[in-house]
Amino acid sequence: MKIYQLSDLDPAQRSELLRRPRKDFGAIFEQVNPILQAVAAEGDEAVLRYTEQFDRVRPEPQVIDPSSTDGEPEPEITEAIDRAYSNIYRFHKAQLPMPLEVETMRGVRCMQAYHPIERVGLYVPGGTALLPSTALMLGVPAMLAGCREIVLATPPRKDGSIHPVMLYIARKIGATRLLKAGGAQAIAAMAYGTDSIPKTDKLFGPGNQYVTAAKMILQNSEAQVSIDMPAGPSEVLVIADGSANPAFVAADLLSQAEHGADSQVVLLATDDFDLEQLQENLDTQLAALPRRKIAGKALAHSYGIRVGNLEQAFDFSNDYAPEHLILQMEDAESYAAKINNAGSVFLGPWSPESVGDYASGTNHTLPTYGYARNYSGVSLRSFMKSITMQHLTPEGLQAIGPTVETLAGLEELQAHKNAVTLRLEALRKLNNLETEDGK
Repeated sequence: MKIYQLSDLDPAQRSELLRRPRKDFGAIFEQVNPILQAVAAEGDEAVLRYTEQFDRVRPEPQVIDPSSTDGEPEPEITEAIDRAYSNIYRFHKAQLPMPLEVETMRGVRCMQAYHPIERVGLYVPGGTALLPSTALMLGVPAMLAGCREIVLATPPRKDGSIHPVMLYIARKIGATRLLKAGGAQAIAAMAYGTDSIPKTDKLFGPGNQYVTAAKMILQNSEAQVSIDMPAGPSEVLVIADGSANPAFVAADLLSQAEHGADSQVVLLATDDFDLEQLQENLDTQLAALPRRKIAGKALAHSYGIRVGNLEQAFDFSNDYAPEHLILQMEDAESYAAKINNAGSVFLGPWSPESVGDYASGTNHTLPTYGYARNYSGVSLRSFMKSITMQHLTPEGLQAIGPTVETLAGLEELQAHKNAVTLRLEALRKLNNLETEDGK
C-alpha cells in the first residue's frame, strides 16, 4: 500500500484520492442492449440461449418452484444458515413501519400507510463463488415485507443444477420462482417478464459490470422497473489509532481486497499506529490466502493516509463515503455521531466487517462508489412503498380552503382553485339552509 501524509496533500491531490476509478459504461451498454432487447422480444428462449452462450450450459427446466424441491445441505452448513437467517430476520422485523396519522389542523387528518412492493426480483451472482449470504440479505426482508412474488435468479452450475444451499435458502425465504440464469439476461427476464417468469416491479442484488449496466438501462426503459441502488466495486475504509491491532487491521483490509481486483481499500491511521507491523501482517496473511492474486491486485491500487488526529480522519471518511467503515480505535462507539456518510459501520476491535457480511443481522447490500452520501443500504423498507391519505370534514375544508384558493391562484391553476371554491360555496348554501330551517 502506498502511504500518504494528509498534511502534505494539496486540495487537488486530496480530491484525486477521494475519486473512485472511472468506469466507461458506453461500450458496456452497447454489449448489453442487444441482450435486453432479445429477452424483451423472445422471452425464455433468449434467456436460455444467452445462458448457453455465456455459461456453457442449457438448464432444463430453466425455471423451478423452490417449494417443490427437497434435500438439505450438511448439518453444519444448515445450522450456520439458520443462525444467520434468525439474526437477519430479527433485525429486519424490527424495521416494520407503523401506520401514521396526524391531524394537521382541526378537521384535516393526514395518514400514511405502508404496503409491500408486490413483485421483486433478487439477483444472486455465482460466477466465482457461492453467495448464500446475498440470498439471505435480499430474501429475508422481501419475505418480511410481504412481497407476493419473490423471483430469485442465480447462475446454474456446470450440470445445469442449483447448489443445494441456494435451494434451501430459496425455500426459507419463500421464493416463488427460481431462475437458473445469471448476467444481463437474468436481469432482463425479471424486468420484462417471460412466459415462465412474472414481471417484477423492483430489482435487487449485486453483480458484475454487465449486470450493473442492465439495471441502469432498465430502470429508464419501458420495463418500468426500479432498482435498489447504483453499484460499483466493493470498498472498505479503516480508521486506526495507536490502540489498533495491526493484525486485525490487516485482516480487515484483506477481507475486502479479496472480493475483486477492483475492490477499494483505504486506511486512515494516526501517527501512533504501527504501519511497519501492518505491512508485515499484510504480507504474511496475503501469502496464505487462496485468492491472494486477486487481493494483491486490489492492494496494489489501495492506499493509506497518515492523519494528524481523528477529526481529520472522520472529515476524510465522510468525504469518501465508504461502503464499509471500520473504526479500529479506543472507545470507538463514542465517535459514532461523527459519521455522516457510510453504508455500514463496524465499531471497535471485535466487530469485523465479516460479521455484517454474513450473520450479525444488518444488511450487507450497501451503496458503493460514494453513493453512501445519498443512498442507504437495503432494509425492510426497500421492499415497501408508502401511500399517503387525507380526510377532511366540512369544518376542515372551511378552515384550509382559503389557503388552497390563494396558493392555487398564485400558481394560476384555476381548476385547482375551483375544486375548493365550489365545495366552499356548497357548504355555505348548506349552512344557510340549515340556518333557515332552524328559524
